[in-house]
Parts: sequence; C-alpha cells; structure tokens
Amino acid sequence: MKLKTLFAKPFANYIYSRLSKDMDHAVENQELIMKQLVKSARGTVFGKDHDFASIKSYDDFRLKVPVSDYEELKKYIELIKEGKQNILWKGKPIYFAKTSGTTSGVKYIPITKESIANHINTARDALLCYIAQTGNAGFTDGKMIFLSGSPTLERIGGIPTGRLSGIVNHHIPRYLRSNQLPTFETNCIEDWETKLDKIVEETLGQNMTLISGIPPWMQMYFDRLQEKTGKKIMDIFPNLSLIVQGGVNFDPYKKRLFESIGKKVDYIELYPASEGFIAFQDRPGEEGLLLNTNSGIFYEFIPVEEMIKGNPNRISLKDVEIGKNYVLIINSNAGLWGYNLGDTIKFVSKNPYRLLVTGRLRHFISAFGEHVIAEEVDEALLKTAEEKNVKIVEFTVAPKVQSNDGKSYHEWFIEFENMPDDLESFACSLDQNLRKKNVYYDDLITGNILESLHIRPIYKNGFIEYMRSIDKLGGQNKLPRLSNDRTLADALEPFILS
Repeated sequence: MKLKTLFAKPFANYIYSRLSKDMDHAVENQELIMKQLVKSARGTVFGKDHDFASIKSYDDFRLKVPVSDYEELKKYIELIKEGKQNILWKGKPIYFAKTSGTTSGVKYIPITKESIANHINTARDALLCYIAQTGNAGFTDGKMIFLSGSPTLERIGGIPTGRLSGIVNHHIPRYLRSNQLPTFETNCIEDWETKLDKIVEETLGQNMTLISGIPPWMQMYFDRLQEKTGKKIMDIFPNLSLIVQGGVNFDPYKKRLFESIGKKVDYIELYPASEGFIAFQDRPGEEGLLLNTNSGIFYEFIPVEEMIKGNPNRISLKDVEIGKNYVLIINSNAGLWGYNLGDTIKFVSKNPYRLLVTGRLRHFISAFGEHVIAEEVDEALLKTAEEKNVKIVEFTVAPKVQSNDGKSYHEWFIEFENMPDDLESFACSLDQNLRKKNVYYDDLITGNILESLHIRPIYKNGFIEYMRSIDKLGGQNKLPRLSNDRTLADALEPFILS
C-alpha cells in the first residue's frame, strides 16, 4: 500500500465524521450562516442599500433582501469591475468566475477569500466521503483526469478572471499534482478537439484510476480512445475504478458510458456551479445529493408554482417538503444575495437533507400550458429506451406550433446509437410514458388539442457537429434539453437523418 492510500483512509474517516455532525445540525447551521452573512456584509454598499443593520430574523431577511438574478445584481458587479471595494462583500473578490449565461450574456461571478474554500473543499470532501464509505482509496495512487477550462486568467478591474474550472485548477492540492492529467499546457489549449487529441495522447499507457468531467465529454473521450485502440476502456485502463461527474442528469448517459468502459465502475455525482458548490453524492449507489449546509451558503427555496407570482413565497431549509419541486435561491459569502440559480430541485430525504436536480427553471416546455420539465422528459425517454432495447446518445425537445389547420406537437430530436426497429412504435411508447409523467400533457393529447410527439432522428455525431458549428464543443458546454422556442430546433435541421 502506497503512502497516499495509507493516509487517505484516516483523513477520510475524520472528514466524514465532521460531515455527519453537520448533517445532524443542518437547520441550526443554516440559521447561523444567515446571521453571519448579514453581520459581515452590513458595511457593504449592498448591505446599506438593503438596511442589513435592521435584520434580526429570517422574516426580516425576506423583507429586506429581494429575489434577484444576475441582471439585478449587475450594477453592483460593475462597481467591483471598476475597482471599488466593499460592494457585495467586504473588500474585493480574489477572482471573477466568467460564465456564459443564456439570458445575461457573459457573467462575472465573484469569488472571495471566504468563498473559495466552498469550491475547493467540497470537491475534496466528495472524494473523501467515497473513501470512507467504500474503503477504496487505491485510486489516489494512480493518475486522475481533472479536466478544466483554460487555467490562463485575464484581469478585469485588477481581479484574476476565468472559467471556474480553470480557477480551481490553480488550487489542486500539491499532493495530487503528480497524479493530475492532463498537463497544465494541455489544459490551456482552447480548441476542444485539439485538446481532446492531446488528452488521449497523454493518457494512453498511463495508470488511469479516476476520470472526471461532464458525461458528454467523458463519452467523447472514451469514443476517441476506442477509435485509436479498438479496445474497451477497461482494457486500456484496467485500474479505472471511479468516475466523477456533474452538470447534467447522468441517467441518460449511464448505460452507454458503462458499455464503453466494459464494466460498471463506481461513480460520484456532484452539483457544482460558478456561484457555489451546492451538493454532492455522499453515499455511493444511493439516491440523492447531500446539501452543503455548512459551507458559507444560506439557502432559500421557492415552490415552482410560486415563481409566476410577483412576490413568491420563500422558505428556509426547515420548512421544505420531500418530493416538492423548488427553485433554488442562494445567499453566500461570495456576495450573492437572494440569487436565483435558475435550477429546480426536490428533496428525497430530510434526515439528512438530500436532493435531486430536476431541471432548469427556464428549460421546460409550456408552449401549450403543459409545463413539461426536464425530469419528466429524461425519465420518459430512459424508460422507453429500456423497453425497446435502444441506446440514446443525445437529445433535445422543442414545441412545433402549427398556424394552419394542423395540430401542434412536441418535436424530439434524438441521436440513437442503435435505431429502433420501429421508430413509430418507439415514438408512441415515448408519448405514452410522457403522458403518465405529466397530467397536463396527457389532457392536451386526450382533448385532441395536441398531436402525439414526433421524432426527428439526428445522424451519427450530428449533435457534436452542431456544437462545433456554434463553437460550443467540449469542456463544460451543455446542450439544452428543453426549449420553448424553435431556435435550437431550426438550427438542427441540417443534422436530421434523411
């Protein structure tokens, strides 16, 4: 047993013991964090604008701090970019995480000296929880892929700025540096396909034990390895024992990934965001991600149906219900206040607080009043694929609104690894499974208002070619699964299998 493996186990047990205490005191920790955040930010521009000095309770907090998105905090961000201090949080941020927003263009998310630990330590804790639960620490002595955006940072208002993954790359612990792949130079390559080829070159022949990334990226990496060697991944990397993934729902990708590997390996699911590391899978193989309740973030939750109201009802952790869909709101020591992440979640447990990410608030279809969400679409497609023994590579869904005498319908763009024997039968089963998931959609079909869904097969690697065409291939870029307009659907027309 090598030294890293030897020391990893007692450290993992120590961290898991500490996290277990946090699980038992989640509500109390959240109440304390709210008070600490308000106290620390009283002297900031935002704190003065919102009368933080008068906040004594959560009810006061809800009255003083409005729900906001990036656009509503942007005037404060602009002051920070001008070099001003004590704006959203005391002092100045140590970084800006630069991210492309779907509605706000480029966003600059502050990271402070207090909040950086949330990003670094939570990723570490996820791995240590896995070791504590399984006893498998052997991967710490092999090579690990920590794929990131370019770690090269620019300066905005004197503040180092770049992709979150590139920022985090600078904080990988020294004891893991010798295990890390790809190299710093390769991570700096901007062109995705050049970078992927270089990663394949650097990792072939290495003792790869852990691979992390979003599932579409991992599948592209595995495909490229198989094209080059003609082998299953388990034959290329026999000691691969763990994959770490996050950013999208894993279920639609899981079957194909494991088939590429040639065996099932353990996996850890993460819920990171530029705004904060929200949750992680603390118990391998069990449903739900453990909410990060003692890491500088105070959470609020708005029932999804309340978001249509002008002043939606916000609740704290102690009042959430299992199985109910909420919009996630965060307040943090990065200086984000009442910040709507745009994600929807539901709790599967309250002892401890574990959740599932059910979709994006803006990623749903309700062109006809059906409000179909990502969770329903994913589950319906996965069930149909299993029933029909079909594997799915990628997909997206959009409404097709008919202005003439024809009826409107949902249009599914699907890349199949193996085409269904009968596409019409597959579409019928998919429609039935979706109707079982969403009563409003079922009512529209039953009431003869909508036609059953239509499927447009995308040719092999069509989605990859589309993402390449818009310069969004690879890295952390994700294809929207649901749209309420035809922008993406129309752009996919050239990639439909004739």
